Amino acid sequence: MLDTSSLSRAQLRRHLRGMRRALSPLAQHQAARGLYKQLIHSPVFRRAKHIALYLPNDGEIDPRLLLRAAQKRGKATYLPVLSPWPRSKMVFQRVRAGERLHKNRFGIDEPRRCLKQQRKVWTLDLILMPLVGFDRHGARLGMGGGFYDRSLAYRQLRKNWHKPTLLGLAHGCQQVERLAVASWDVPLQGTVTDKTWF
Repeated sequence: MLDTSSLSRAQLRRHLRGMRRALSPLAQHQAARGLYKQLIHSPVFRRAKHIALYLPNDGEIDPRLLLRAAQKRGKATYLPVLSPWPRSKMVFQRVRAGERLHKNRFGIDEPRRCLKQQRKVWTLDLILMPLVGFDRHGARLGMGGGFYDRSLAYRQLRKNWHKPTLLGLAHGCQQVERLAVASWDVPLQGTVTDKTWF
């Protein structure tokens, strides 16, 4: 496990992104299958009716098997959609099987913006979030844009708010001993890899 004490957040982010990008296509495929097996029968996934996921980019662990399984089971699935440049807001929009997507400004596929298909984040049951690094204490290091933290900032004000459940998804190589936490960081309820839950 990586000792992070001598690295800045930017250095740590570069290092961990390099590690996940270095995984072979076979390793990525096996990790996606393992992640699916970890989550598909879990109570938190089975009970959730409204689930937000992401489409993988930059070596992130791939949750598309879970996306397709959720859709087949009649669950409503959502993907993040970014506001037009230069705003830094993110919303969650319903996506259905076979729907055409387009690339956002970061080259990540997302649905075409449609207000009627968007859902308030606090009405979702489960958000499966990408991350760059994590520790076993619920801290998450993202890509640095703050999109998820801003979208979930309401949780800092509502201490008794229980929805949605926030789970980070990651490769095991992205775990670090301890992450420094900023005041705006929203903690996870857990992180799931292809091998285990934290």
